[in-house]
Amino acid sequence: MIKAPPHTKKISRRHMLRTLSVLASSGLLGSMPGLLAAASSDGVLPELVEFQRLMAANRILANENVVDAFGHVSARHPDNPQQFVMSRSRSPALVEHEDLMVFDLEGNALDSRGRTAYGERMIHAAIYAARPDVHSVVHHHAYSVLPFTITDVPLRPVVHAASVIGAEIPVWDIRDDYGDTDMLVRRIEQGRNLAETLADNTCLLMRGHGAVVVGADIQRAVVTAVYLQVNADVLLQARSLGELTALSDEEIALSSATQFSPLAMPRVWEYFCQRAGVEAL
Repeated sequence: MIKAPPHTKKISRRHMLRTLSVLASSGLLGSMPGLLAAASSDGVLPELVEFQRLMAANRILANENVVDAFGHVSARHPDNPQQFVMSRSRSPALVEHEDLMVFDLEGNALDSRGRTAYGERMIHAAIYAARPDVHSVVHHHAYSVLPFTITDVPLRPVVHAASVIGAEIPVWDIRDDYGDTDMLVRRIEQGRNLAETLADNTCLLMRGHGAVVVGADIQRAVVTAVYLQVNADVLLQARSLGELTALSDEEIALSSATQFSPLAMPRVWEYFCQRAGVEAL
């Protein structure tokens, strides 16, 4: 047997999977579904960068008070667009890698292993099915957005950093089609109804309930969810002072491009990761 030199460090499974994931995302290794399937044969998802970002997203949203004991964030599976990944039913601030579960686009858990899933995973499933452009979904109940779900005052972006929420934010009312319920989106047909109202927008408000935010990736969805709350806070304060001036459609388009630019996004993501005490991947 040939022994490794004494100065050689043992490469951990975590480090190996992280390295392979980075190489794959850069196109240097191509697709790795077989390798990743083998790596996760114990039933635990491999520690890909995407999944580490998903855990970070949970911590950031909790730290920024977008979610509390309730609310959740998901990501489309990087190796299978017909699946998505989110935590088991747990408060976002406590989510660990072992909590992550895989679902199909009907909301069925593919690896439950006795774990309880979020009841409102149907929101995520229906949106991923309806919107191929969406790769991350956030559902939250941030208090500052709730007044805009129960009044006729529209929630429009009024500050440039919040331009990413989009010019149009529809309000969905579960009672319109399903009568009196516990206000939770528990059935896939309810999720599909919500997704129809969301249409091609980035944010949606749920009457008396909360909001849904979507993004082309985890970072964009999280940043948008944070600034949706910021914009709501500013708008609520400004309404007590007098007439409002919202951003124009062109200002929204130009400011969004700046906020999501390759220069700005890493800076914003690093900042929120630092505040939440997680690694900025």
